[in-house]
Amino acid sequence: MAARTRARKRALELLFEAEARDINVGDLLAERVAAPTTQHPLPEYTVTLVEGVLAHWGEINEVLETYSHGWQLDRMPSVDRAALRVAMWEIVWNDEVPDPVAISEAVELVQGMSTDESPKFVNGLLARVSDVKATLA
Repeated sequence: MAARTRARKRALELLFEAEARDINVGDLLAERVAAPTTQHPLPEYTVTLVEGVLAHWGEINEVLETYSHGWQLDRMPSVDRAALRVAMWEIVWNDEVPDPVAISEAVELVQGMSTDESPKFVNGLLARVSDVKATLA
C-alpha cells in the first residue's frame, strides 16, 4: 500500500473514530500525535489531511449536502462521510493531488469498509464536486 493511501486510510479512521466516540477530531488528532496508539506515528500526510478537513469543516459539509441531492450528511454511512470529507479537501484545497486520484482513493476506501452502494455514491458525488470546484475555493 502506497504511503499516501495509508495516510488517507488513517485520516478516515481518525474522522470515523472521533464521530463514533462523539469527541472533537482536533483533540483526537492532537492526542494521537502526542501519544501514538501503534508503534508507528501518524503519517505527516494524515495530519495534513485531518487539519485540512478541520479548517474547512463547514464548507465541506455544506457542499456535500448541496450536491448529494436528497441525502443529508447524517443519513450517510459514517465511513462515507469521512472518505468524502478527506477527498473533498484534496480536490478543492490540495493542488498536489489530481482530482481523479482523490476520487479513486475515496472510492477504494469505502469499497472495503462501507455499503455496496457506497462506491458509486462516493464516486458520483466527488465527480460533481470536481466539476464545480472552481466555484468553491
